[in-house]
Parts: sequence; C-alpha cells; structure tokens
Amino acid sequence: MYPLGKQFEVDYTKVSSDSKNVLKGEKWRISILSERVVRLEYSPSGSFVDRPTQLVKRRNIDFPNFTVQQDASRLMVTTRYFSLIYVMNQPFVGSSVDPMKNLKITLTSRDRDRNKDWYYGHPEVRNMLGNMVGVDVVIPKPLEKGLYSLDGFASIDDSSSQLILEDGTLLDPPKDHTDVYVFMYDRDFKQALYDYFKITGAPTMIPRYALGNWWSRNTLYDDRSVHELIHNFEKKKIPLSIMLFDHDWHVRNISNVTGLKTGYSFNPSLFANPKEMIQKFHMKGIRVGVCINPSLGFYSHELGFQQASQFLALNDASIIQFDPLNPKLLDVLFKVFLHPLEDLGVDFFWNDSIFNQDLTRIWALSHYLFLDSGRDVKKRAMLLSRGGVYAPHRYSILYGGSSEISWESLRKLPFQYLNASNIGVSWWSHDVGGNHGGIEEGELYVRYLQLSTFSPILRFHGARGIYYKKEPWLWDAKTESIAVNYLRLRHRLIPYLYTEAYNYTKSGIPLIQPFYYNYLWVYDDDLYKNQYYFGSQLLVCPILDRKDETMNRTIHRFFIPDGIWYDFITGKKFPGNKKYVSFFKEDDYPVFAHAGSIIPLSNRSDYNNTGLPTDLEIQIFPGVSNTYTLYEDDGVSSLYREGYYLKTSIDYNYLRNNYTVIIRSIDGKSGIVPDKRNYKMVFRNTKQAEDVTAYFNSSKIEVNGYVDGPDFIVEVKDCPTIGQLTINCKGKDIEIDALRLINDDVNSILLDLKIHTYLKEKIADIMFGDLPINKKRIAIRKMKKSGLSKEYMHLFLKLLEYMSEV
Repeated sequence: MYPLGKQFEVDYTKVSSDSKNVLKGEKWRISILSERVVRLEYSPSGSFVDRPTQLVKRRNIDFPNFTVQQDASRLMVTTRYFSLIYVMNQPFVGSSVDPMKNLKITLTSRDRDRNKDWYYGHPEVRNMLGNMVGVDVVIPKPLEKGLYSLDGFASIDDSSSQLILEDGTLLDPPKDHTDVYVFMYDRDFKQALYDYFKITGAPTMIPRYALGNWWSRNTLYDDRSVHELIHNFEKKKIPLSIMLFDHDWHVRNISNVTGLKTGYSFNPSLFANPKEMIQKFHMKGIRVGVCINPSLGFYSHELGFQQASQFLALNDASIIQFDPLNPKLLDVLFKVFLHPLEDLGVDFFWNDSIFNQDLTRIWALSHYLFLDSGRDVKKRAMLLSRGGVYAPHRYSILYGGSSEISWESLRKLPFQYLNASNIGVSWWSHDVGGNHGGIEEGELYVRYLQLSTFSPILRFHGARGIYYKKEPWLWDAKTESIAVNYLRLRHRLIPYLYTEAYNYTKSGIPLIQPFYYNYLWVYDDDLYKNQYYFGSQLLVCPILDRKDETMNRTIHRFFIPDGIWYDFITGKKFPGNKKYVSFFKEDDYPVFAHAGSIIPLSNRSDYNNTGLPTDLEIQIFPGVSNTYTLYEDDGVSSLYREGYYLKTSIDYNYLRNNYTVIIRSIDGKSGIVPDKRNYKMVFRNTKQAEDVTAYFNSSKIEVNGYVDGPDFIVEVKDCPTIGQLTINCKGKDIEIDALRLINDDVNSILLDLKIHTYLKEKIADIMFGDLPINKKRIAIRKMKKSGLSKEYMHLFLKLLEYMSEV
C-alpha cells in the first residue's frame, strides 16, 4: 500500500455492527442497525463485509429494541417499525406475486392501509428519487433512487460499491456478496434521514463565505479585466464573496493542443503575479476558486511536470495520465500541482472531471479532493464538484452541470432541489440564469436570480460569448435594480443561512424541505409541487412562468400551510390551509414567514465581507411566541468541532399588547463574535409601542424606537454580546391587521394600466361593487362602448374569474 496521508485514513471503531444486533448463518447475516433500518447480507462463500464502503462509514449507530423468533427454518424479527420474515440459508428472492418467497419485511404503521410488504427486488415505483451527479451526466436508473417514498420504505443496494481500507485506498467488493440496507420509516422521514446520516456520515459544514454571491464566467479574464469586473461590483455596491475562475486561468494552447481543459499553472500572459492578485481579492473579502480537470492528465508545460515525471519514473512522457484509484498519482496531484496553488492563496477547487461518466472515478476524485482540502484544522474543507452518487452530502457543494438558458430549465430547478433533499443533499448548485444557448430575457434573468437568492447556493456562470448577459449592469435599469436588491438581500441573509447550515450538519434537517413532506397531495399537482421550506422559518413558492403582458404581472397560485403566514417582503398576512392566487410584479417574489418567525440578518456596510456582523438586524413576525438559536463560529476553520463557537438564544414572548425579546448567549466560548453589537429589532406588521424598556443583564439601557412603514423598529447600540439583552414593548392593539385581499392586487393592476383615469374609476366601481359576478361580467363587456379596448376587457374578465375563486 502507498501511504496517502493522515487526512485520508479511515476510522474503523464503529464500522461493524454490535454483535448483539446481528443474526447470522453460514451464508446470511441480518443486522438490526436501528428500529427503522436493517442490513441484509447473503454470500454463498460466507464473505461478509465489515469494512466501510463508498456509502457506509458506520454500522454501530444505535441500541435498537427488537424481538427475535426462530425455528428450524424461519427467522422473524420485529421492531416498532417493521417485522421481517426470512427462510434461513436461502438466497434473497421475492416477487410481486409472492412477496414472501424467502424474505419479506412488512411496514408497521398506525394506518393499517400502509402496512405494506417490501421484498428483495421490489420495484419501489413510489420512490421520489434523489441521487444525482449533474444534469449533464447520465447515471443508471437504480442509482437515482432516494430515501423518500410514498410507501414509507426505501432500500439501498450497497453490494457493488468499493470498500475503503484503513489507509483510505479502495478495494473491490466480494463478487458474490449481496448487501442491502432497508429503511422502514412510515411517515417519519426525518428519522430516516437521521439514521442515514449516522450510517453514511454527517453532512459537511461548508465555509460561511460559500453562502454569499459567487461569480464565474467562461471568459478570458486577465489582470486588467478582473480589476474592471471587481470595480463594477464595488461601484454598484453589489456584494461578492467568491471569484471562481473557469478554465481560462491556466494555459490552454500548447504546441498541437488548443482549448485545453486542464491546467495547474496560472497563465503568465494573463496574470503577471497571481499571488498578489489573490491577495487583493482577499483584502476585499473575496475568496478565490479555480476550475481543474485532473481526468485529462498532466501536460509537459506545467511547472511541476518534471518533478512529477521523476517521481513516477516517466522521464520520457509528454503527458502523464491520471487515475484517482492510483494512490501515487493522487499524491502527485496534491503535492506537486494543487498544494502550490493553495500556497498562492487559492481557497478551493472546482473539480469538473467526469471520467467518461465512470461513477467510481468521479466519486473517488471528489472524495480525495474534499478530504485533502480539510487536512489543516485552520482551513475548513471546501470543494465544488459533481456528486459521485454515493453519500454526496459529505462532499461540500455539488455542481449541477451545464443547462440551457430557458424558462423550461428554470421550471426544472426547484424539483431538482427537492429531489436532492430526498437523498439528504442540500448544497446542490446551479448556474444562475442558465449556462448557454437560449434567448436571454430580463424577466427570466430576474426570476432565476430570485429563486437562487432563496436556494442553497447562488452561483453565476455562463458559457463563452460576448452576448451572454450575466452581469447585472449589462441589463436595463429596471432589471439591474431588481437584481442588485436581491444580491444584497442574499448577503444579508447569511446569519440565517449559516445557522440553518449548522442545523443541517448537526441534526440532518435539509436546508430545503419539499412541501410534499407535509402535504402529500401537492406532489401530483403542478401548481403547488415546487413549493419548499427554506430553513425553519421560511416558505418559498417559486415563480416559474412568464408574466401576463397586459397586466404586467405574473399570475401565480400558491398554497399556504396551516397557521398564519406573512409575505417576507411586504408583511401582508395570509391565513393558512388555503389556496391563493396573486399577481406579482417582477420585483416581488412569493416568500413567506410563519407567525412568530425570527430571521437574523446582517446589516454590514462592507458589502463583500461574509464574516460575523457587528450590526445585526433581527426581523420578528407577530402572532406566536418562538425561540430561535443563532449559531456562529469563525466560518473558515474546523475549530468549531473543538467548541469554538457561540450559540445565542433569541426568545420572543408574544402577547397582543405586550411582547418581549430576550437575546442571550447560551453555549460556546467568548471571543468568537464581536465583543459588542448594534442590534436593530424589526417588529414586522407592528404599530408604535407606547412603552419600550430595555435592560442588559440587570441594568436599564437607552434604546431608540421608531416606526418605518408597517414595522416598529427598536435600535440598541454597542450592546455586549455575552450576557442578556431584554426588550419589552407595550401598547394597545399593537399588531397591524394586514390581511391579503385579491382586491389589493386588482386595484394595483388598475392603477398601473395606461387607460383614461375616468375609465379606471368606472371599472373600479364594477369590480369592487356589490353586483353578483355574472352581472359584473356583463357590465365589463358594456364598457367597450366607453372606450375600453378588447384586450383590457379580456383582462378584467379574467380578473373577475380569479376574484370569484376567493
């Protein structure tokens, strides 16, 4: 074996199941991993696997309660979630005609209609899918399976995945070994994910800067154009956290090769001093990533080529072929080619290798690149790469591949996010606005960007060509203004996003949760199936269609779940468990916060900086008491694992005329966050409080309270972050009743139309009058005599249809 390094070594301490949870015979072994998960093994030669695999890291994860009954031929195992029957010593066989054959597992559900049988080879057609490598890579159908299924069970066949030795190298699995994990969870999918993450490893904790705005273009940047690009971002006050260089950063044309897609040396004709350039990026709070493609090998023009050739004893080679399954070649990749780039200041790599769609090699390279990137505790592991199928949640941020610029591509995006959640993946990244081809439109660009603002990763990327408009300032003033506002909002959301990222790593709750987890009926309803929860406080109902040109708005239907919800932007109130139709301008987007939601935001003026803010804005929606725990650490190292973090409780106690907010540090270490902060408490949909008092610990402090539109603001300056801040507000009928009515939308449309004002007044009298709906239709048609055009007549007849649905 070739020693790869400590960062690749594997912990074997919990890789085997506890012997108390294992039942076995000469050719079979059944391991009860939890009350929901069972592992099934069969091997004619008795070759069982007790090593980690590409998928599985641990099998000793729980102390499940189960009972066993056994006679001469049959084994029966029962837990709260399932009962298993196996005819011992027989190969696993099952069928839809005879599910028993020799092995079946029956789901135990409180709903007897869901007591269904799983058998070996079950088609699992109600599985919602979830595994992926990228939209431009084809994977076998069985590997597309996710964990979430309408049946309440799912299986993962791990028979053919590679085994991982103690030193981190890979080994082929036994050829005659069947190895299947069956998850029987009924409707308790959160617990299924919890078990899955225990078995496969926790989701990665990405660096804080990865949650900001990424910029990348497949274009020929150099010292001058990069400076101009960053100057434009600064001039427009658009925050940027990552500059990601596509292939053009390295030499692309050599002797007989042009357009080379691999390289490890900055092109000196483009960048005179790469280290100095990267230092300037860092001084501005911008991290730097570069695209690599090791699958294409190492060429002779590279700075480290001679060193690599001598080490590999290939002194006459012009190209060194690369294979991630060869430890010595991996060592060369890291020590000769990648580590020197990190010494220049490169923060992370974008791995664009697909190895002719060889999934084992795609996975292996991502696996080793990610582990190597986190070899130093002072630098958190970070990688942008394709998923590699097996446990993709472990490998930082997944590159979704290249998609066409089109409304059709936009419509597919939300469901791809939802499918990723079905296999426990949150950090799934796509190109804002699409990548190539198509017809660029300002409205499409804006809707892509709005969706990306409320998605896991916001990353611009575009194909080569001068006519692709990715930069906001290349668009008209209206489109640019909307884009800039949402890019700023994305950076303001980082305190919330980072806390939710921590919750994902710690408890396994994906950042995006499909709406159909709670409302199964929406899965088959095209109007509502793309809705999703964005963290614990927000609901997103994506806009995926063009606007109606006549009314200059998008007609959008959405479903609000149980409880009271508020429009995150306007604060308007929506009673839940109800379908709505609304009309959105291009600068509006349907994102909702539930009653009592607490959203921490950054108010920093240094736009690029994604670090811990000294100015923290906390938005609180009325109606329900709630507690939100803000999580913070340095955002770039792995020291949080050693306790170097701070958790701050934000406790909102709501009464209609008297509410209190208590902010206090509850766990972690001092010195992590700024010693003092300026707090801006934004009480949404709230009137001026008659009496506001504030204390830090037991000392009364001065605050500034004022009204800003429909919100009441309380500002606290220079408040220590370790200790307890208490703010109490009292008043009569404090909460504003801002119930959303479709009449508001219709009135807004009428206000914007370019028709005579007197005509608008007559139309309003009809639309909002007391006539029954059929007589309103007749009255609108008669308006043709008053000069109402046929186009506008059809518009108001359509609006009457929507109004009649309410």
